[in-house]
Amino acid sequence: MAHVERHHDLAGFWALTRDFYTADPVLHTVPITVVGLRLRDPIPDEEPPVLVTVTDGGRVVAAALRTPPFPLEVTGVAPQWAPAVAEALADADVELPAVSGQRDSVEAFVLAWTERTRWNAVENQALRLFRLGELDPPRDVPGTARPATEADRDVLERWHYRFVDEAVPHEPDPERSRRYVERGLSTGTGHLLWVVDDEPVAWASASIPLEGMSRVAPVYTPPEHRRHGYGAAVTAAVSTWAMKQGAEHVVLFTDLANPISNSIYQRIGYRPVTDAAEFSFTPPGP
Repeated sequence: MAHVERHHDLAGFWALTRDFYTADPVLHTVPITVVGLRLRDPIPDEEPPVLVTVTDGGRVVAAALRTPPFPLEVTGVAPQWAPAVAEALADADVELPAVSGQRDSVEAFVLAWTERTRWNAVENQALRLFRLGELDPPRDVPGTARPATEADRDVLERWHYRFVDEAVPHEPDPERSRRYVERGLSTGTGHLLWVVDDEPVAWASASIPLEGMSRVAPVYTPPEHRRHGYGAAVTAAVSTWAMKQGAEHVVLFTDLANPISNSIYQRIGYRPVTDAAEFSFTPPGP
């Protein structure tokens, strides 16, 4: 009989779920990078994560996690296990503003959660996960890539804030942008700037490889510098950085509502893996 359990210690959760997640590091890119960052560089005042496993016959068959303020990540919850996970979280009165992950898992969880809680759900984003095949960097793009340094902190914080404001269905937060950049620069995340005549015109970041996988995010070009190929060029450069750091798999997510970015990444060698989605929840009306 399947057993659903909530966990309160991230290291213990990872010890239990590591083999489950790393069996497919491309599909499970989000939990691998999130857990890796939190274990490597914990921040004392971060909200505790929400951690759930389903075991059957002593084997982990499903796992979900949420690191506030981000959504619950349910790629590791196959549709048949979604009702059990939703019931366990609802019974524990867990606050759950959103859910994200592989589309079939997300849709199954949304159905189970809304039936159990009577909350409403709306889709925020339709996404697609890509994996790099053979890299084909763009030619004839002016400029060069260079690593970002502490001297670029203000630029990165400002661009991260703008990226969230444009591309992510969450309110931008200057403090969160500051922490993201500070953490990345201090832990060796791959922050690369594309520079033309000593002026930064685009930025891409890639996570430190974990379990042979690195994820590119974010990629940002200010509006005044778009349509010159800088985004594609800096993405290719940071993908090369990730491979030189030992990544066997380099992945990224695209917003399906943005056909330009989807075509750009495919032109430089990224190939689709699976579709994903994010839904937000709101309480029922009167």
